[in-house]
Amino acid sequence: MDLGLENGVALVAGSSRGIGLAVARAFLGEGSRVVLTGRDGPNLERARVDLAAAHGEERVLAWQGDVSAPGSGTEALRVTLDRWGRLDCLVMNAGSGRGKTGWDLEPGDWQPLFEQNLWSATRFVHEVLPHLVARHHGSILFMASIAGLEALGAPIPYSAAKAALVSYAGNLARALAPQGLRVNSLAPGNILFPGGSWEEHLRRDPDQTNAMIQREVPLGRFGSPEEIAALAVFLCSDRASFVTGACLKADGGQTRGV
Repeated sequence: MDLGLENGVALVAGSSRGIGLAVARAFLGEGSRVVLTGRDGPNLERARVDLAAAHGEERVLAWQGDVSAPGSGTEALRVTLDRWGRLDCLVMNAGSGRGKTGWDLEPGDWQPLFEQNLWSATRFVHEVLPHLVARHHGSILFMASIAGLEALGAPIPYSAAKAALVSYAGNLARALAPQGLRVNSLAPGNILFPGGSWEEHLRRDPDQTNAMIQREVPLGRFGSPEEIAALAVFLCSDRASFVTGACLKADGGQTRGV
């Protein structure tokens, strides 16, 4: 299926590895131009070189920086416009689920996870929105989590932050629809990739981790970054032109809710 993304410009926040890198690669596979972002310079450069070798130097741009920092959205947008003069799709993939579990939580257990998973995304998007609103065209996708949809035993602050992110995306979609913009979120389940948290769990306790997957995920396996990326580019494309305010789950059937 032609998604109609050829020659468009996508900025994928948090794209030096894992899901973000797969999303960037999927956009390039559809003929888009892509801005990569990451804090780790060497990892980001490796990703840029790899993607440029496959898709052309002229279609890949890397911006090194911390998307949680104030002003990062403004700077990443400036670099994008200097290179290509436009932005069509923004994918906010930054975040982390690492944190203290259980109920005995201090204020310091909440703030970092809300900063990483909610405030950084809302701040970055707020800085980019004037450009998209002025163009009356574009799509924003937030990478959420099934932990924000159901109680699954993840750190409570992480789950709460992701739930707030889904709510923010839905409300933003209603506010921006008259401006010709679409906003959606995507909630992955257990996605395995090098350097990710599930690789760490498998290394520490493979038997218990695999048993949990078999018990909780009807499909009986981890998901891949490429499976999430395929959904991400679809939601950002004109093929999903009547989809806004949605949160799409991709979890192998793990969540039980509607």
